Amino acid sequence: MALTDADVQKQIKHMMAFIEQEANEKVEEIDAKAEEEFNIEKGRLVQTQRVKIIEYYEKKEKQIEQHKKIKMSNLMNQARLKVLKARDDMIMDLLNEARQRLAEIAQDPAQYSTLLEGLVLQGFYQLLEPKVTIRCRQQDVEMVQAAVNKNIPIYKEAVKSNIVVKIDQQRFLPSDICGGVEVYNDNGKIKVSNTLESRLDLMAHQMMPEIRVALFGANPNRKFTD
Repeated sequence: MALTDADVQKQIKHMMAFIEQEANEKVEEIDAKAEEEFNIEKGRLVQTQRVKIIEYYEKKEKQIEQHKKIKMSNLMNQARLKVLKARDDMIMDLLNEARQRLAEIAQDPAQYSTLLEGLVLQGFYQLLEPKVTIRCRQQDVEMVQAAVNKNIPIYKEAVKSNIVVKIDQQRFLPSDICGGVEVYNDNGKIKVSNTLESRLDLMAHQMMPEIRVALFGANPNRKFTD
């Protein structure tokens, strides 16, 4: 049975409707796929930027924390240096006060002459030389000569050896020092400094750990004393 024109037109319309529906479905499928890919890409980009932002601020936070630590360390070091300087200044004041008191010893002839005797004899024992030269303040020559005269027999008896002592009358120790003597061997190359200042400096050096403990207390971070 032959198709009429109406039947042909009807089938054509039906085919066109089917093709259009398929096309619309395909378009919707493509749109959905594109939307999905867009959302995935958008999510990836957002996550990437989010990670970068987090990393940036974490880095900044670490830099700030490091800066704070450095600044705190510098402040602590500055404070520690100020404390150390204040302690050193206190010790220097103490030693200066001791030096001032040393000058008072020479004002007491009995006490000073006894002290000179001990300093002269100690110089003899430290050198153990047959000939020695003594230098002193010009105003102390008489007292030093008396100390020499008293100590020569003591030295001879102790070491079983003779000693010749000369007081240098050409080069005196400065008159503004607190007192004491310097004892030299015969050629002047070996010296025993027994001035009151040098004895104070030696004692201060030897007793510095004890002085610091007495003034400031024991250091809890120090395992060994000097």
